[in-house]
Amino acid sequence: MRIAMGADHRGYPLKEALKVFLQEEGHEILDFGTHSPDSTDYPDHVIPAAEAVARGEADFGIVICMTGEGACISANKVKGVRAAWVIDEELAHMARAHNNANVMCLPGGRLDPETAKKLVKVFLSTPFEGGRHERRIRKIHRYEDSHSCGEG
Repeated sequence: MRIAMGADHRGYPLKEALKVFLQEEGHEILDFGTHSPDSTDYPDHVIPAAEAVARGEADFGIVICMTGEGACISANKVKGVRAAWVIDEELAHMARAHNNANVMCLPGGRLDPETAKKLVKVFLSTPFEGGRHERRIRKIHRYEDSHSCGEG
């Protein structure tokens, strides 16, 4: 799989650990930064990673900031992205199985690398169940396609 990754300085250490892990698992990584622990803003790295997923250049995205919340908000601004904040295995599973999430948002200040690796494995290996969940995803897409805030 091709995985797009993006993180700010607070997510950088976890991004780097997960990047190595994912490469060892045979995945190709598209790394949108940051590439150092120097202070940076999460939208600068998260939005390009989410855009790569939306364009089909990556199968999934993993984005990280201190809480995971800012990364999640930013990723969800990209049309076609369904980003989910994940802190445990149940949320990782449900994000994929019920919401067909294509971007995983992690709190770099809250997860150790070993726990994060488990969550990533669950997220990437869980298929979307479809069925009644597909109907809900279609409703989100219809709204997204028909509404654009800020346009006059």
